[in-house]
Amino acid sequence: MAACWYILSPLRQFHHRDLEPAPAMLETKKLTKRFNGQAAVHKLSLKIEAGEIFALLGPNGAGKTTTINLLLGFLSPDEGEAQVDGASVAADTISARRKLAYIPEQVMLYPRFSGVENLDYFSSLGGRRRNRTEILELLAHAGLPEEPALRRVSTYSKGMRQKVGIALALATEAKALLLDEPTSGLDPAASHEFSQLLRKLAGDGVAVLMATHDLFRAREDANRIGILRAGQLAGNYTSEELKGVDLEQLYLQHLGK
Repeated sequence: MAACWYILSPLRQFHHRDLEPAPAMLETKKLTKRFNGQAAVHKLSLKIEAGEIFALLGPNGAGKTTTINLLLGFLSPDEGEAQVDGASVAADTISARRKLAYIPEQVMLYPRFSGVENLDYFSSLGGRRRNRTEILELLAHAGLPEEPALRRVSTYSKGMRQKVGIALALATEAKALLLDEPTSGLDPAASHEFSQLLRKLAGDGVAVLMATHDLFRAREDANRIGILRAGQLAGNYTSEELKGVDLEQLYLQHLGK
């Protein structure tokens, strides 16, 4: 025992806080946001760990996009707190955003720029300047080969634009990725390819929060699924708990249908 103590302890004094678990990469604590007195999000508590894909299901108006905007610091909560890697978004929005990448339903890129030029511009804004070879490698890693990467974005499909968004998350070394309806408007092949990219990111330790209507993709990709109703978390399930469960029926039950 003495030998073990010597190996573990000579560098610094041991404290009880050393045993505390690392903070969740994304967390909301009783998060509440009201518009005109109406709660869009009400006492929402979520935890999303590094390497986890969390699908947040809910109808239009359930509070999915509001939750993402609170995590991004685009909105200020009325009550509760949003955290990124243990730090309050409201207290230090800039630091929190440096750890985040966000892909909205419609990825906004400069149409006259190529994929390479867009990635170069946006990654430099995030303080991560890359050379041309690195940019091409990042786009290829996100599923966009060199030929389309050099074309104007005005020629891109939605799926190709999303790949530029994924490449930007890679370029900025984001620790968490926020997605708002990422598979909306994608054909089955593009949706499948996008899900493979998400799994690859999660495998590299990125925490993924995906707000979606896509029950199939949520079941296929997510480690956990939350069901949001009127701004409140009506259900929170692991993929193991959902084995053999009719997700559509469960979803409708939580919505009172």
